[in-house]
Amino acid sequence: MLHVSRNVTFRGNSTFRGIEELRRRLPPDWEIAPQGRATVEVTAPDLRTGTLALEERARLTPRDVRSLVERLPTRRATTLVVAPFLTESTRDRLRENGVSYLDLTGNVRIVLPEPGLFIETQGASEDPNREERPARSLRGPKAGRVVRCLIELKSPPGVREVAALTGVDAGYVSRVLSLLDSEALVARSGRGRIESVDWPALLRRWAREAPLDSRGRLRTFLEPRGLPALLKRLAGLDAPYAITGGLAAARFAPLAPARLATVWVRDADAVAASLALRPADAGANVVLAEAVDESVFERTLLKDGLQYAGPVQVAADLLTSPGRGPQEGDELIEWMKAHENDWRR
Repeated sequence: MLHVSRNVTFRGNSTFRGIEELRRRLPPDWEIAPQGRATVEVTAPDLRTGTLALEERARLTPRDVRSLVERLPTRRATTLVVAPFLTESTRDRLRENGVSYLDLTGNVRIVLPEPGLFIETQGASEDPNREERPARSLRGPKAGRVVRCLIELKSPPGVREVAALTGVDAGYVSRVLSLLDSEALVARSGRGRIESVDWPALLRRWAREAPLDSRGRLRTFLEPRGLPALLKRLAGLDAPYAITGGLAAARFAPLAPARLATVWVRDADAVAASLALRPADAGANVVLAEAVDESVFERTLLKDGLQYAGPVQVAADLLTSPGRGPQEGDELIEWMKAHENDWRR
C-alpha cells in the first residue's frame, strides 16, 4: 500500500500526534489501537494484526541512529521512530537499517511485514523550527576546503592539521567536525580525535549542500569546432584553469563520450576571448565556471598537457550538474571506492 501527501506540520505531544498522523495515512478499512503509551496495534481489513513499537525522540541525528539500532534486536515489534522533524540524512540512516519512521511534518516510511503494510510520504525538507538552533551547513568556500581535505587524506587528520593544510582557522574546523560527527559522517574518539571518515557520504552531502552553481558563476559558450578543438586551445592557455565534469571524469572512469565541457577559470570573459568561444544560451557545449575559491585549482592533475581537477572536485561538480552529470558522478564515486590508493594521499 502506498499513500502520498505533502507537508503538514504538527505541534504538541509527539506520540499522540504521531498516532493521529499514522491513523490519517492508513489505507481505507485499516485500523490502529494504542496498546499502552509506546505501542500500537495495526489491524488489516482481513483482521490480521501487527505491532508497532513507538520510539519517541525530540531530536534524532544520524549519529544517534547507531545506538538506536544496537538496541533493536531485543524488540519483538517493528520499531517506528516518531519525532517532530527528521533530516534527510537521518531518514537515510534509518532506511538503511530497516527502521520505520514518522515525523510530524509528514516524512513517513513504515514497513510492517505482517499484516503487510507499506506507507511512504514526503513532508518538509527543512526543520520548520530551525530558528531555534543555529543553521549548520557545508555551504561556502571554507567548508569546502575542510571537506576536500578530510576526503583526500588516507589517515584521519587532527584539527590543527586540517587548519594548516586548508588555511582555515582551527575554531571553524572544529565546528565543521562537530557537525560531521553529529551527522555520522566522521567517527571521533572520546577525546575528539577523528578515527574514520565516511568519505562517499561526506562527498554526497557536500555536493547537495553546496551545488555547482553555488561555488562559481556559470557562463555558457559555444565552441563550433567541437570539444577536441577546445582541448587543443586549452593546452596553450596562459591562465589558471581546471577541467571538470564529464571530460575530467573520463580520465578516471570509463564513461560515455562527453558532450559538454565544464572548466573552472578565474575570468570567464578573458578565457572565452583567448579560446575564441561564442556566448550561447542554447546549443552551448562549453561551461566556464568562475571559481569562488582558489582551491579548485589545487591538486589538479596534468595529463596530455591539460590541467584536470582532482576526482573529489570532479565528483562533487558532476553530482549537481545537468543532464547525465549525476549518473557520471555516481560512476566516478564507484571508481574512487575501488582505487583509493590512486587519489588519496
